[in-house]
Amino acid sequence: MSSHKELRWKLYAMEAFGLSIFMISACFFSAILNAKTSCIITIIPGAFVRLLIMGVAMGITALIIFYSPWTSPSGAQINPAVTLSFLRLGAITKTDAFFYIIFQFIGGTVTVYIMQLLMGGMLVDPPVNSAVTVPGKGISTAVAGSTEFLIAFCMITMILFTSATAKLKKYTRIFAGCFVCIYVIIAGPVSGFGMNPARTFASALPAHIWTDFWVYVVAPIAGMLLATEFFIYCTNHTMHLSDFTLYKQKSPKKQI
Repeated sequence: MSSHKELRWKLYAMEAFGLSIFMISACFFSAILNAKTSCIITIIPGAFVRLLIMGVAMGITALIIFYSPWTSPSGAQINPAVTLSFLRLGAITKTDAFFYIIFQFIGGTVTVYIMQLLMGGMLVDPPVNSAVTVPGKGISTAVAGSTEFLIAFCMITMILFTSATAKLKKYTRIFAGCFVCIYVIIAGPVSGFGMNPARTFASALPAHIWTDFWVYVVAPIAGMLLATEFFIYCTNHTMHLSDFTLYKQKSPKKQI
């Protein structure tokens, strides 16, 4: 029992570490590419080119998280909306889901505070604002919320259907990394590309910016849970740990 509990806590820590890595990358590249004091703006004055670089950087970061032995054994969910979808599918226990979500919030938030200390005004000051996710300039709450809902729906739909397909499941993590890259480029200017309540909270709390925060909680969860129901309807299938490509955990079935 003690070894089992130790394994569970290691998995929870991996979830914290996974979102921590994501937030390190988000903060670093947001500041380097967009801070007023950054020399990159002079070298690369085109905002769209910098956005492309940001997208590629975050896509690669996602792949590192999905494949790293330090994060992949937990499934590298790093998103409460994903965790709730797995819970609905029976791919994770209620206890694990609870602690996954708690550790996701802790890992992301603590990391942003640390990045603020390390990067100072370059990260904290506008327009970077600690990589906070808010609607783009001139974008309404409705449009930002719809965008968050749509990208969340498409992401988990892709993950579930490819994971349930023998020929595609080995590519699920690659597809997910590509989706992150594309979403940064397409959804970033519209909604800020949150798609993850823990990721949004991780920047909002240190930045003290809560603009339309509820949208970044409700829309991703609603989008992913609706996609999960769609998957169940189409396949009449409840997933198990062995079915899901990202969920690499090998542990006793008994709950803590």
